[in-house]
Amino acid sequence: MLVRVDFNVPLENGKVADDTRLRAAIPTILELMGRSAYVILMSHLGRPKGIDEALRMKPVGEALSVLLRKPVRTLDSIIGSEVEAALKAMSPGDVVLLENLRFDSGEESNDPKFAAELAALADAFVNDAFGTAHRAAASTVGVAGRLPAYAGRLLERELAELGSVVERPVKPFMIVMGGAKIGDKVGVIDALLPICDALLIGGGMANTFLAAEGVAMGDSLVEEEALETAARLQDQAGGGLVLPVDLVIADAFSADANKQIISAREGVPKGWRALDIGPETLQVFARRLRGARTVVWNGPMGVFELPPFAHGTFGLAKLIADLPDARTIVGGGDSAAAVRAAGLVEKIDWVSTGGGATLELLEGKTLPAVAALRRG
Repeated sequence: MLVRVDFNVPLENGKVADDTRLRAAIPTILELMGRSAYVILMSHLGRPKGIDEALRMKPVGEALSVLLRKPVRTLDSIIGSEVEAALKAMSPGDVVLLENLRFDSGEESNDPKFAAELAALADAFVNDAFGTAHRAAASTVGVAGRLPAYAGRLLERELAELGSVVERPVKPFMIVMGGAKIGDKVGVIDALLPICDALLIGGGMANTFLAAEGVAMGDSLVEEEALETAARLQDQAGGGLVLPVDLVIADAFSADANKQIISAREGVPKGWRALDIGPETLQVFARRLRGARTVVWNGPMGVFELPPFAHGTFGLAKLIADLPDARTIVGGGDSAAAVRAAGLVEKIDWVSTGGGATLELLEGKTLPAVAALRRG
């Protein structure tokens, strides 16, 4: 059984620094092992241009062996004689992990020859890599067109959880958006704004919305090309769009910078930049979220990687985690990392493993890798 997983995990000092994505794939792997399948795992890691020794899959295989409590043989090749020999030596329930798919340029280009070589390794295909489902790659779309193709348990759950938000959210339905740019999320906002009860915005996105109102933003990140879009969305949402009322600003992008809290509408002085939402904004958000039945959060409220500017993001994470009656969904990427850093994963109903895939699904787009499974 050929299984596409998303093991694109951070590495530090040759070790897996965050095994969340490995853990997310365990149910599918264990189920296949329990059915005595020959489990052949494949994933990309990072963005190599050709073979990159720092991005080999060996540390991932070692971490996976610990989680499965069973040796996982990590191969030095994706296809070829070494792989063929390793597969012949497998017993039912064994697990092997192929080398980094992106070491071959045919992966990202969905090269038919590379896809055919991958498909020749097995007699069936399972895609459990939601994080890559928005891309048409050889290991997803290409392989699915050549083998009986099925969704893994993680992919099924992601589609169910995120699909329910788009199709039938229980109201009141609240959306919280953060992160750096509006441009990445305009489609999601346009799709969800008509069905949500409030849209709360923080992070770098809020800078552009405030600037669109004529507020001076100093040296803050502002998308000049998105000012008209921000103004349009504000008009469209009316009172349903909630912006920060206070900001934590600093005179440098540094944990050691001088900082102060200002009213958002008084503007950011020159030489200073907004790096977090303030405590009053958290209180405003808390009041708007009170009584919510569905909450979707995507994007941090500030530069939470720097401790002095993490209070807004971690405070929001706790607010959402403590909502008594809401179904809570956190989008992938930085917001998921923040929930993990705050130790609140267990209190969130669903933390997505996707980044771009999460946004595109919420936007209502068809994901190529999912469409390929439906044809498979």
